[in-house]
Amino acid sequence: MTTNFSFIKLEQIDSTNRYLTSLCEEKQDRVAPFTTVFAEFQSAGKGQRGNSWESEKGANLTFSFVLYPSFLPANRQFVISQIVSLGIVRSLSKYETDGCAIKWPNDIYFGDKKICGILIEVYLENMNLGRCVCGVGLNVNQAVFHSDAPNPVSLSMIIGKDVDRMQLLEEIMDEIHNLYSQLENAELAEKDLADIYFQNLYRKEGYHRYKDIHGEFSAKLLNVEPDGRLILEDENQQRRSYLFKEIQYII
Repeated sequence: MTTNFSFIKLEQIDSTNRYLTSLCEEKQDRVAPFTTVFAEFQSAGKGQRGNSWESEKGANLTFSFVLYPSFLPANRQFVISQIVSLGIVRSLSKYETDGCAIKWPNDIYFGDKKICGILIEVYLENMNLGRCVCGVGLNVNQAVFHSDAPNPVSLSMIIGKDVDRMQLLEEIMDEIHNLYSQLENAELAEKDLADIYFQNLYRKEGYHRYKDIHGEFSAKLLNVEPDGRLILEDENQQRRSYLFKEIQYII
């Protein structure tokens, strides 16, 4: 990799997040930041909401890496979601994929189709962030999807050719590392990061359909708060505030 990361390649594992978490807990010395575990196949890849992640063996990128953002207070953990999702969108943009955007909080979409899912498991140390294990499932060269997921797409389906997965992984990790380092070294302010994140959001313009515990409604995206809370405004100019899992996109 361009940046000097520790890299562990596995042929098959149940979950790269689980493997890396166990490695961190077993090692007496701290696993180096940005240590990346890549698996050719995950038998039990984890997604948000407890979902599984379908991935054909040898066709995609399923990987996890570890960070220790102790410079961030616990109530700013959403910053890690912003950095990881932006790093992936920036990497995909190099492949003529105009239309890739972040579906709040951190799925990556091309148009109305999902190309990438992210799962970040956070451990706190007192009032600050401790270990963060970031898992990514990115559809790269898979041509056919068999699960009941409603809207998957892969990079090769978008651009019409297969992609070198290891080169893409290097590019993703470099982009994430650059954003993370800029934030850690105060070269990038949290507000500026939030602005860049907002500009890359799916459905950032116009009214769209959503669903909460009260039913379906139409609203436009106003903002994402520093704690990750999604702020919408419905057609009656009423502001609506949601934490993750409290709102569903109607696609």
